[in-house]
Amino acid sequence: MTERMTPDLCVIGAGSAGLSVAAAARAFGASVVLIERAKMGGDCLNSGCVPSKALIAAGYRAHAMRNAQAYGITPEEPRIQFRKVHDHVQKVIAGIAPHDSEARFRAMGCTVLIGEARFTDPRTVMVGEAEIRARRFVIATGARPVVPAIPGLDAVPYFTSETIFDNTRKLTHLLIVGGGPMGLELAQAYRRLGSEVTVVEAGTPLGRTDPELAAVALNRLARDGVAIRANTAVERVIARSMGIGVVIRSENGEERLDVSHILLATGRKPNLEGLDLQKARIRTRKDAPDRIVLSAGLRTSNRRVYAIGDAAGGAQFTHLASYQAGLVIRNALFGLPVRQNPDIIPVATYTDPEIGQVGLTEPEARKRLGDRFRILRASFGENDRARTELETHGLAKLITDRRGRILGGSVVGPGAGELTAFFAFCVANKLSARHLMAFVAPYPTLTEIVKRLGTEYYREAAQNPLLQKIMALVRRLP
Repeated sequence: MTERMTPDLCVIGAGSAGLSVAAAARAFGASVVLIERAKMGGDCLNSGCVPSKALIAAGYRAHAMRNAQAYGITPEEPRIQFRKVHDHVQKVIAGIAPHDSEARFRAMGCTVLIGEARFTDPRTVMVGEAEIRARRFVIATGARPVVPAIPGLDAVPYFTSETIFDNTRKLTHLLIVGGGPMGLELAQAYRRLGSEVTVVEAGTPLGRTDPELAAVALNRLARDGVAIRANTAVERVIARSMGIGVVIRSENGEERLDVSHILLATGRKPNLEGLDLQKARIRTRKDAPDRIVLSAGLRTSNRRVYAIGDAAGGAQFTHLASYQAGLVIRNALFGLPVRQNPDIIPVATYTDPEIGQVGLTEPEARKRLGDRFRILRASFGENDRARTELETHGLAKLITDRRGRILGGSVVGPGAGELTAFFAFCVANKLSARHLMAFVAPYPTLTEIVKRLGTEYYREAAQNPLLQKIMALVRRLP
């Protein structure tokens, strides 16, 4: 028997994006049906941000044990118990899971349905025998790993981001296909946990990162022993009784690698299959059928339906999903005009050292503004907290217009992800570099590098000939 529901909002997908929308809608008193076909919490909790950072933390501790000599401590080679590393990762997931659970969202007042959702017409979704005719719908179905068409790959076992955290044993020689943030984060973690690691990247590793910052992180990975093969393609995979053969090709020709395991880190694509979008009159891009056509306010061609998070087909970050959820709430519940602004969304890569960026990077500024901008730099080598911890490799950069308005900030070094949030606040609120002098940073902290950028702004401004003349006149005053 069909059960009919008429909520204010129907959210398809209970990952970061969907949960953010559902929680906010309930806070404002809207009725919500929340649909999930797999695990509550989605990719971020179960196979993304949370487990990867837990694994990175384990790798960092192993690295610290090996490199304690500089602090006057006898270094020691750690004994890696991979089953217990796996247990650590799973315990972290389990500790956060209640926040994303069915029980919590039912307690909020959401109707939670577990099953596959599909549109039957422009304003109706079916889940099993349940029919939902909502005032507004939000597609937040996340994304899944892209599996490249590599000859021979289907004949061997391989990991993706959805399965790598199920591993409970040492990976003797891990080949990672893809040199983006996820690939390199896991490369460094597994290397520090004792695996031999080779990364093969068809283009430039960390290709979307400011090259000056990327070079600092890539140099550290190389010192850790991660082999990175840039501008190199995987030609084919060869199944063997012991191990896996992989043929790669670069400008130097073909080469064969012998590895024990393969991890695919070649990107993710939106989960749209089975939704029957055409029945809802939701258009997708002709050149990319797995990308929904969206307005700047995240609305689809069906005005009742929005798409956010990884399902929206843009950048894939949990914090971006939360930001987009806020936009949808303002528009769907209150009818307020909204337009997402990608320039205020920070990006962090959790290698050691970390990389953080927000707004314009230096290459983007040169392309967009020519010479109509300024670059302010400060080195961690001049930061006393970084010196005490012997973590002086790295720098912070600030991009401003000629009048000092902050257009972007980039950091590579200790705590870069945290420091980037400071720059994101400045960009979002259209602050000037002079505002960096208006706060007092506790000493000694990494945040003093932000203050140093403000000092650099005034140091450069002091070289202005007119200002120097004014200062000379002031000095003559009695």
